[in-house]
Amino acid sequence: MIKKLLFFSVFFFALIPIKAQQKNDPFRIGLSYGFGSEFNNRNYTFANHFYKAQVYYQLKESRNFKYEILIQPEINFGKHQLLNFYFVKPETPNFEQKRIEYMKLKDVREYVMNIGFIIRKPIAKDFSFYLLGSIGPMITDTETERMSKGFAFADVLALGLTADFNQFRFDIRPSVRHVSNAGLGSSNAGYNTKNIEFGISYQL
Repeated sequence: MIKKLLFFSVFFFALIPIKAQQKNDPFRIGLSYGFGSEFNNRNYTFANHFYKAQVYYQLKESRNFKYEILIQPEINFGKHQLLNFYFVKPETPNFEQKRIEYMKLKDVREYVMNIGFIIRKPIAKDFSFYLLGSIGPMITDTETERMSKGFAFADVLALGLTADFNQFRFDIRPSVRHVSNAGLGSSNAGYNTKNIEFGISYQL
């Protein structure tokens, strides 16, 4: 994980020309890396890690809070396996064959466009914490007993803590995530995961 974060930071710094600019620009761009797993249950396993590009825009600042929009294209790499053989019920077409197929460990790729809203509370000159809620459309490339392949949605609720250094901001963000397709596919049980995310951003 440390190697990934170091590579991530070097890559990010290489993309950004460092020069003196005003610090009141409302835009900030960044990158983040995170990982997580399902809440413990008897039906399935799901472990994931993900990368996000980030664009922040500050909408408004009041005496005590800042309000921001966050756009985050994401690629999520998951590993999923059915644990409960009987989750696939006999009324499911070809249920015996599907039980065998779904019990195998599967690689799942998700391509997401997260759109979020942030309420940020400064707690010192260079520190703040925030609440983030986001929702976004996504495409998943693998059918499982819990999710049909194709179009779905990802919902995230997170708390975060940031530290500023010049025009850079370092971010740590625990979150919970729910993925489902809102009934648009034949399978819609979805996944629920707990995650932790680390990011760095730069004020333009």
